[in-house]
Amino acid sequence: MDMPKRNLLSDAIAGKIARHFGQDARDASKENVFKACALVARDVMTERLLASDEPGRRREERRVHYLSLEFLMGRSLAKNIYNLGLWDAFGEALNVLGFDRDDILETEADAGLGNGGLGRLAACYLDSLATLGIPATGYSICYEYGLFKQKIIDGGQFELPDAWLHTGDVWLIADAHEAKEVRFGGSVEMVEENGKFRPVYTDGQTVLAVPMDMPVAGFDTKHACKLRLWSPRAPVTMDFSLFSQGEYLKAMEQKASAEVIAKVLYPADHTHEGKSLRLKQQYFFVSATAQDILHAHKKTHGTVRNFHTYHVLHINDTHPSLIIPELMRLLLDEEGLHWDEAWRIVTQSVSYTNHTVMPEALECWTQDLVRALLPRIHDILCEINGRLLADLRRRRPDQPERYRRMAIVWDGVISMANLCVAASFSVNGVSALHSGILTQSIFEPAYELWPQRFRNVTNGVDHRRWLTQVNPLLDALIKDLIGPEYQIRPEKLAGLAHFDRDASVLKLLGGIKQANKQRLAAYLEKSAGVRIDPGTMFDVQVKRLHLYKRQLLNILHVIALYQALRDDPNLDFTPRTFIFGGKAAPSYHAAKRIIRLIGSVSEAVRKDPRMAGRLQVHFWENYRVSVAEMLMPATDLSEQISLAGYEASGTGNMKFMMNGAVTLGTLDGANVEMAEAVGRGNIIIFGLRSEEVNALKHEYIPSRYTSEDPRLRAVLENLSTGFGDGETYEDIVASLMIGAGGRPDEYMVLADFDDYARAHREAGVKYLDQDNWQRMALRNIAASGRFAADRSVRDYARDIWKVRTRL
Repeated sequence: MDMPKRNLLSDAIAGKIARHFGQDARDASKENVFKACALVARDVMTERLLASDEPGRRREERRVHYLSLEFLMGRSLAKNIYNLGLWDAFGEALNVLGFDRDDILETEADAGLGNGGLGRLAACYLDSLATLGIPATGYSICYEYGLFKQKIIDGGQFELPDAWLHTGDVWLIADAHEAKEVRFGGSVEMVEENGKFRPVYTDGQTVLAVPMDMPVAGFDTKHACKLRLWSPRAPVTMDFSLFSQGEYLKAMEQKASAEVIAKVLYPADHTHEGKSLRLKQQYFFVSATAQDILHAHKKTHGTVRNFHTYHVLHINDTHPSLIIPELMRLLLDEEGLHWDEAWRIVTQSVSYTNHTVMPEALECWTQDLVRALLPRIHDILCEINGRLLADLRRRRPDQPERYRRMAIVWDGVISMANLCVAASFSVNGVSALHSGILTQSIFEPAYELWPQRFRNVTNGVDHRRWLTQVNPLLDALIKDLIGPEYQIRPEKLAGLAHFDRDASVLKLLGGIKQANKQRLAAYLEKSAGVRIDPGTMFDVQVKRLHLYKRQLLNILHVIALYQALRDDPNLDFTPRTFIFGGKAAPSYHAAKRIIRLIGSVSEAVRKDPRMAGRLQVHFWENYRVSVAEMLMPATDLSEQISLAGYEASGTGNMKFMMNGAVTLGTLDGANVEMAEAVGRGNIIIFGLRSEEVNALKHEYIPSRYTSEDPRLRAVLENLSTGFGDGETYEDIVASLMIGAGGRPDEYMVLADFDDYARAHREAGVKYLDQDNWQRMALRNIAASGRFAADRSVRDYARDIWKVRTRL
């Protein structure tokens, strides 16, 4: 089925409604109309996917397998019909049937397959892989509830199930015949047979992994990729003998035990049960994936010995790292290869992207847990570790400290990051600053041994979604100025810089921003009953709630502004609306307290008549991709304020930049490269640099800053007394002044406070000169092509994966 012609599309949609839902199109619910549209689009993509994967065409090409525990896809219908070139056609067809396209698009729930930047990056890369014509498949888990749906009650976060599959399942194509068996627990014994050892498993649990395929359309191409999501099933869904005896719950235990693997993304891991479930998730995902790829390869090539020639298994952060011992297991136990040959194949097949220097994200598991849950994998990990340490002792006999820093298994703990570095042919960071930190600190011993493995690929975002699609007014202006080629050649955006002195263009740009702000304000009032003033500067920080991202610094400054305006209602001040959004992990108490603090301040400001038209604070409940698509085009000032050296890259900063927001940020992550690209006059930088942070770490004394800054003292006093809602925040004051376990605040919020306030004053003054502000905005858009996912994926294809692209 090729793309339906416009005059046939309404019939195709009506036909799906009739056949799948037994309704006449004009009587159908919006949800059923959405599903019918999705099914029509899915048919087109599936045909393209089959053509893209046709064995004769792809037999000799290297395939990329992108493994990520998250793919934050957002809504798919708008993206897919846009990429298929059917955007206007669907609008016309739905009008014929008596529906509005935007209303139908709004019906779709955001897919619950990710949380933050890691998952959104993976989704952006899938789009680029399809658009650039690279044979590729994404692999992950089909989560039933995703992370969670955030509900704000009395200013605090509460978590509810995010039942996204009621609309999302329409994209998924199940194939039970391709299910794989994944084994947990029990015991394993190596038995010699005909001169070879094979494993004999006893007891344990077997779970079936059923593939659920989601097609992904490329833009302006007939190529497509797929995201293969694994859904767990019990081999026997019910023990009928137990059921017959009245043991109804016990009869269903196998089913419940299997399906819990995919209930939620990132189950809380502060308990043994939570850690066990997380490890189960990761092994379930990679075992099914490895079996799937190996099976397809043998079917095409007949042997596994050339596997590395045709496949790259790319590990997106450490979550999929068990693919390494699992692939070894399959090559050793199932295919009968010797260790050295199997290791050579694995180490020439696997590449790894590191996304963080945060210790808690460099995953580690206890040996006891891995041994109990994955006994054969534990044996293989110990063997890899033993061979690695033996090699290190030969190479560096006088440097025992390096053994500990590079070991995969040490003192009862298994390091997944070290496993990735030891087994991957390529290791890359995601910004120039981050990659430098990796080679100079946590992976320095490995870099000294294997410098050729380490690279940098700065992250990028899908500019077709995050500019062209979400900001149609800006897209129309760009096409008028430089033409439509920027959609597949994002570097062409640089041509906009030629118009930075054109007063008419700057005026149009300002008008587009104001229209987007008005649209956002209208949506927020309609959806949440909250009014925000589009005549104020929209100052936005939306991202996962974490201490290192320093939402706390932001809200402390808001409190200082509130106090200043309260004390002097005539203060010279640029009116602004501060917008926060993001989820805190359910067990992350400190992050949830910051959300509660933002709620307290927001309510105090709202009730104070002196703040009307001057200052407003709003926390956006349940921030998600579909909200970001409206928020980013409307933002004036983008806050990217992590302590230098802690944010690997960031991708929200790039999306805001593409939409003409000016960045206020530290020299951290990709902010450094953004400043280089756009020029220091078009970005507002503050705070300690990474080398200054390192120098201050052992000398950071918070009381120095409070003793020198009366504003800061007043803010902390206000935290202690509260904001009139019965809630006080002495615990936050203590965390800033003393820190956890008596150690000063690791993220040095107070050290950067004064310069942060200075940067905000600078932003306020610059915003008042709208001609110059729009010039800054235009220069940001013009420089943003460097941060497109197409560029990132081309870098991976050329420098790491060694695959061809069509563009």
